[in-house]
Amino acid sequence: MTQLRRKIIHASIRWRVLEKAAVFRQFLNLVYERILVCSVRMPNPRYRRLYVDSGGEGREEAVAAATTSPSSCCESDSDLVSLKITMLGDPQIGKTAFLVKYVGDEEGLQMKEVNVNVMDKTMCIQGATIALTIWDVGGEKRSFDQVPIACKNAAAILFMFDLTSRRTLNSIIGWYSEARKWNQTAVPIIIGTKFDDFMQLPLDIQWTVVTQARRYAKAINAALFFSSAKYNINVNKMFKFIMAKIFNLPWTLHRNLNIGEPIIDF
Repeated sequence: MTQLRRKIIHASIRWRVLEKAAVFRQFLNLVYERILVCSVRMPNPRYRRLYVDSGGEGREEAVAAATTSPSSCCESDSDLVSLKITMLGDPQIGKTAFLVKYVGDEEGLQMKEVNVNVMDKTMCIQGATIALTIWDVGGEKRSFDQVPIACKNAAAILFMFDLTSRRTLNSIIGWYSEARKWNQTAVPIIIGTKFDDFMQLPLDIQWTVVTQARRYAKAINAALFFSSAKYNINVNKMFKFIMAKIFNLPWTLHRNLNIGEPIIDF
């Protein structure tokens, strides 16, 4: 018991050190980007440059995001590709925070239907304008009435849960069964939110959640991401994975199955 207790204490100290290092790295990246913006003149003021996640999530992608109309990105509207992505899960699990972190415009949040938030994001990938419409369905029981319209024609469906709540993880199968009634072809992805809180839990609890989440992901043939909107962990990376999956783009993603780190499994 003493040895086990020491291991748990050492693991807890290691997680705290890693968390502080991640926050410090995020601060340095923010300072660097501020300096870069002030010192570099962009060739076209209608576009802004996209950067990788501030949590050290790999190399920068060669993708520019249009800040004006889709026609400013490509030569004609015929290059416009519209994609719909739907987010499902229980209430109070961080879906909206996850969405706002990716889109970066909380004021752009709008109510499309009752209990459904919708945000748009436009980007240019290899000469084509990608217009994303992301539907965030409220998790209350009355929100089930919005699942059909939210899932219809969706290219990907994100089944989300709170990593610190086993109850929300157990709800994933129910959300999946309901969504598949209306969409049989969308790419399924399971996303665990609030990883920054999850990493403070005891190691045995983390192992149990990881095991169950991977079992569910395998059962529905879905990719699995652990994320944190607060620290921008696996937020941008998850959406890049969707783009690569849908358009068959050559982008390498590495699995991470280490307990105590943000899981990526596919």
